[in-house]
Amino acid sequence: MSVQTLQAEPRTIAVVSWKTPIILGVITVAVALLPLLAPRVGDSTFRFAAGSEILAVPDLTFPGTPAAWIGVLIGAAITVVAALRIASHRRVPLWLIALYAVALIFGFLSWAAAGSTGTLPMISLLSGALALATPLIFGALGGVIGERAGVVNIAIEAQLLAGAFCAAIVASITGTPWAGLIAAMVAGLLVALVLGVFAITYHVDQVIVGVVLNVLVIGITSFLFRQVLAPNQATLNTVEPFKRISIPVLSEIPVLGPILFRQTVIVYLMYVIVFVVWYGMYRTRWGLRMRAVGEHPQAADTVGINVLRTRYMNVLIAGAIAGMGGAFYTLVSVPRFNSEMTAGAGFIALAAVIFGKWDPIKATLAALLFGFATNLQSVLSVIGSPVPSQFMLMLPYIVTIFAVAGVVGRSRPPAADGQPYIKS
Repeated sequence: MSVQTLQAEPRTIAVVSWKTPIILGVITVAVALLPLLAPRVGDSTFRFAAGSEILAVPDLTFPGTPAAWIGVLIGAAITVVAALRIASHRRVPLWLIALYAVALIFGFLSWAAAGSTGTLPMISLLSGALALATPLIFGALGGVIGERAGVVNIAIEAQLLAGAFCAAIVASITGTPWAGLIAAMVAGLLVALVLGVFAITYHVDQVIVGVVLNVLVIGITSFLFRQVLAPNQATLNTVEPFKRISIPVLSEIPVLGPILFRQTVIVYLMYVIVFVVWYGMYRTRWGLRMRAVGEHPQAADTVGINVLRTRYMNVLIAGAIAGMGGAFYTLVSVPRFNSEMTAGAGFIALAAVIFGKWDPIKATLAALLFGFATNLQSVLSVIGSPVPSQFMLMLPYIVTIFAVAGVVGRSRPPAADGQPYIKS
């Protein structure tokens, strides 16, 4: 065979990973063990109405164990499809993973609610999941922006906690939650500024700086809580929270209305910020420059982009957005600050960044999944499910482990993420 023939017939070797179908298979087997080893007698009733809609969806009742097997079989079929796609060197699409998640969740809930004393309130489950996911979404957006600009943001936990602390104090003093929200943004921005100074200007290892900031903010807020807030609870730590606002017409939409449009101002701001970050990242000059300095800062510098200034700007924006997530804890969830009240949410948000492949929409969906897993434990305990409470407490973190393990495929961070830029 001539050299010309070899050059005319180039061969492409595609590198595929069997990680996704393997993880899907493991999860499918784990869910299948529930109806196999502990079959339950009775029906499962899903309620999709909040009680005040103009057009309410009737309750849906399924035989518990058979419905669980249907969910398992659908999950098994999707696992086979995922394996076939990998074998033919094709990606597993995100919609197929979403369909798999819905099928397995339906099967699990059908088994868990079978023969229980109450109806499974899907509106309460999903709206509560959205509320729990809101600070995670703000933190994940902050992580996406920072890392897309090339700065690893391990300090999301510190930004959330600082935001919650300052929001409580300022809202208590001024008597308005709006002032607390602004204070939370400033607090998150200041934590991000410290991160930027050490990571961008002085080239300190970004992971180490983030970990130190987390420990530092936890220590400072815990000390001030005991020494300042606790003795002055009435004046410095009693917050007037944001009220729920029902948007006319939209809040009456069946199923989606009570979930999406009967929320607080911070949740509505979250909708707007998710869209703005997505649009700005992929449709504006700001987003183009941010992604350029995160992928190839040397090339960005040669075309006139100030790499250090761009990184600083985006790290500060990310900190302000994460601070808004911290405000949710004290201005919506609990009308006061408590020591370490974020409880590691910043690390879950960081996992959502990885799970979402550094994309704002995908990271938002990942945060919603974690919020759903967290809220599921309380809902199942209310209806008298046999699932042990200890397992339900572990569920959000189990979901996190599987997410980071690569259930959605290979995650590639920005090429210059975590690398300091030294102008040559």
